[in-house]
Amino acid sequence: MKFLVVDDSPTMRRIVINSLRSFDYEDITEATDGLQALELLQNSKFDFIITDWNMPNMTGLELTQAIRATDSLKHLPILMVTTRGNKEDIIQAVQAKVNNYVVKPFTPQALKDKMDSIMANLAKK
Repeated sequence: MKFLVVDDSPTMRRIVINSLRSFDYEDITEATDGLQALELLQNSKFDFIITDWNMPNMTGLELTQAIRATDSLKHLPILMVTTRGNKEDIIQAVQAKVNNYVVKPFTPQALKDKMDSIMANLAKK
């Protein structure tokens, strides 16, 4: 599987990437914001996106909306990883059609559980 990890924080990207590697995923690309992620998505094929919400230039929510509005990308699973944990934010993310949501700070196991849930749901479709 090829992952795209989108976060403006180098530290948070490293935490997510180290978690992915601990699950034996090695094909990982990084983006620092939604605009860079969209550019990468137009030029490469990815299987799974893990994105932050709060980023400059284009937020994770705007990225999700752009992906869902693009026929060639709208099928991609998206896991939102963010500090925004209130009910209204979660509802907004679900309405934008993220596949799941993790609130920072999180454990690697929590990340894996959310990813496994997304993959199980996609396998049912």
